[in-house]
Amino acid sequence: MNSRLVETADAREEAPEAASRRPTPAQLAWLECGRNQPGGKLPLFDGQGQRVARQTIRACIAHGWAEPWVANPIKPDWEVCRLTQAGRALLKP
Repeated sequence: MNSRLVETADAREEAPEAASRRPTPAQLAWLECGRNQPGGKLPLFDGQGQRVARQTIRACIAHGWAEPWVANPIKPDWEVCRLTQAGRALLKP
């Protein structure tokens, strides 16, 4: 079985807990970047050109606020993600 699929399945199992948790400032800032992007695409790099911390990405996936979107064949260790409905709900004022 593909490890990417296992991670996605694990993230879905934890998604119901997302409503009771609040994102950290770093997670919220990353999620905010996808608000106005086509398809809710989340960036791989922050505003200073630094790669977004893998821990931030994984935590957002685990909470159901983001989901893996497409595989990057050139850089398979980079997780291209997008906002989920739960992630969008966090961003509403």
